[in-house]
Amino acid sequence: MLKKKPKELVALTGLARRECEELLPVFEKALRATEEQAKPATKERQRAPGAGRKPGLPTVEDKLLFGLVYTKTYPLQVVHGKLFGMSQSSAKEWLHFLLPVLAAALDALGVLPEREGKGVAQRERRYGEPRDLIVDGVERRRQRPKNKEKQALHYSGKKKGHYDRMP
Repeated sequence: MLKKKPKELVALTGLARRECEELLPVFEKALRATEEQAKPATKERQRAPGAGRKPGLPTVEDKLLFGLVYTKTYPLQVVHGKLFGMSQSSAKEWLHFLLPVLAAALDALGVLPEREGKGVAQRERRYGEPRDLIVDGVERRRQRPKNKEKQALHYSGKKKGHYDRMP
């Protein structure tokens, strides 16, 4: 559905179609591994194959889109469920199941966001080639330094004040 609407895909997921297509096979592999681990020990089947309630997210693409939209927009579970035609409790169950799968897929590709600066260097060594690095930082207001060099270092002409830049 969103394959033909690239602007909406980027707005909802933060990824272009090409990036989604690169992520899909890795996500599918991580999903299959997680499903194999979650299967109970051999148990007699109570229903015939194909019987029972159909899943709210029938395809792997739907599952990937569900996880990506949630991580990009962080809507309330009620809202996210309505977007995908399910109840809040179903959305919660799917999120608890799919978010670790998505994290495993992103980690396998080497693009999982890093929360600590020390981990960036370890990831660089592990994957060899350097990746693009985006630092999401904030500026915190500070008292005006008395030293002229420090004043120049911490002065923000845009905000007309003195700030510390925090990564």
